[in-house]
Amino acid sequence: MSRYDLTDFEWRVIEPLLPNKSRGVPRVDDRRVLNGIFWVLRSGAPWRDLPERYGPRTTCYNRFVRWRKAGVWDRMMDAITVAHDGDIQMIDSTSIRAHQQAATAKRGIEIIVSVVPEAASRPKSMRSSTGKASRSG
Repeated sequence: MSRYDLTDFEWRVIEPLLPNKSRGVPRVDDRRVLNGIFWVLRSGAPWRDLPERYGPRTTCYNRFVRWRKAGVWDRMMDAITVAHDGDIQMIDSTSIRAHQQAATAKRGIEIIVSVVPEAASRPKSMRSSTGKASRSG
């Protein structure tokens, strides 16, 4: 068991929340795929570096994206929060590592910063009340 793998308790909570529609080819082991997804998210490694023990990287990536669009991740977080009696309240960047490229923005991307309206209207610095004439004294 890897350090990012699900415990048996976590798996028992999550398993009933997973989609179980079978279309055509039977799905590979959901627990193995989830462990692969969590390995990528926690390690910050690119999908192409996913260890073989988690199965094909395309399977892990496609399922991650598909489940995000279907709201499966939101339902999982709600269930985990309930299972832990509300002790889990948030996952933030201290839990998930970003790629080193995430630290820099590409050209042409607009970054929007939200501020409190009162703070935006305050001057950032004060102009000197003394003019140039008074300095030459």
